[in-house]
Amino acid sequence: MPIIPIPERGQPLDTTYIYKIVQSINELYSQVDVSKKGYLKVTTNKNGPQTVKASESLIIGGFEQVSTTSLQTAGSSLPWSYSFPQEFAFEPIVTATAYNKGNSDAGKDVTVTINSITPSKVEGTVKFNLGGETTMGINIIAVGLPNQ
Repeated sequence: MPIIPIPERGQPLDTTYIYKIVQSINELYSQVDVSKKGYLKVTTNKNGPQTVKASESLIIGGFEQVSTTSLQTAGSSLPWSYSFPQEFAFEPIVTATAYNKGNSDAGKDVTVTINSITPSKVEGTVKFNLGGETTMGINIIAVGLPNQ
């Protein structure tokens, strides 16, 4: 795309200069997609569907340490929670996955459950289906609308 030279103060604007401005605007418009692509639709139980431009959405990725080299018995559970660094307008859509940091057998066989989601926090549990020593964390992705 051509760069339009900035006019000097007091410089008269002629038709060539205005033509360049209009041409550049038209080129820019042709590069911007005006279709429904680029929109985010979040549907939650309490708030129903919410649609905004993707640039107006809030996506947070986080990590929460659950255990550090601890011995877990089969069937035991540990609670976890993650506070979002920025509050959402309503409960976001959240995904939480186990991260077996110690690469142990006990960390390979876990169940991650989300128990509650609020605009500022997500809480859950990790259940160990196999006993053993493990270092476990939770990777979190939350998608929603920012609190204005």
